Amino acid sequence: MISNFWQEHENLYYAITNKKVVFGLTIFLLIILLAVFGPMISSYDYEEYAGEAYLPPSGEHFFGTTIMGKDVFTRTVYGLRSTLIVGFVAGTMATLIGCIIGFLAGYYGGRLFDEFLMMFTNIFIVIPQLALLIVISAFLEVRGTLVMSVIVAATAWPWLARAVRSQTLSLRNQEYVNLSRISSLKVSKILREDIASNMFSYVFMAYIQQFNGTMLATVQLEFLGLGPTKGVSLGLVMQNAVNWNAIQLGMWWWAIIPGLILTIMITALYFVNTGLDAVFNPRLREM
Repeated sequence: MISNFWQEHENLYYAITNKKVVFGLTIFLLIILLAVFGPMISSYDYEEYAGEAYLPPSGEHFFGTTIMGKDVFTRTVYGLRSTLIVGFVAGTMATLIGCIIGFLAGYYGGRLFDEFLMMFTNIFIVIPQLALLIVISAFLEVRGTLVMSVIVAATAWPWLARAVRSQTLSLRNQEYVNLSRISSLKVSKILREDIASNMFSYVFMAYIQQFNGTMLATVQLEFLGLGPTKGVSLGLVMQNAVNWNAIQLGMWWWAIIPGLILTIMITALYFVNTGLDAVFNPRLREM
């Protein structure tokens, strides 16, 4: 019975035995646990003055304190939570927008859908993403986590829309798709069961890239001073460190530790993505 289960779920078997996937997921889950339970471990609030300034990492202040005496660990774990939420929400929104536009343009084709939707997509592609994000963010006086997610997602979907359209064009003339059309199945069911299901592996890996990309775009905006107007995030923690010349003052923990956590998280997801590439592509599986 167990062998039959793994035969039916071959990709799952290769995923849990792939070293890159296991390593990346383990690191990523540890970071999520840090974001979820970190604030419970800390006895301070992220805006609270926790003690003396300039304190290096210690048993009392795990990541040291800032020039104002705020606990860097507390600010980092709260900021990490905010950054993860933006990555999840913005990545999900960008993936959904890209998939919907790509599926419709590729399946229907023609001037109304394909040409119009691709023209709309190309407009967003040629517009400099960072410049557009800066303009939108600067225009809004109040920015929360949800608003930041929408801003970043608005510019992150075009490349996925083009890729999904290309995949859909190659699938829509397959025999099983034509059979579904002849059977008068609803277009939504054809797109979901015949086309989207055969692109699940690609879309899932694209979602991981969107998650990474939207987090980095958010951190860029925050680093430029265009992050959330309320709360704290990893980008804001690093921006404050730069503004107060933390490195020049020898307070390396204030600037390096939040950046190092972000780097480790991005790297972990890269390992997951490359590992899944081998899982979904039998030619790349390690013998």
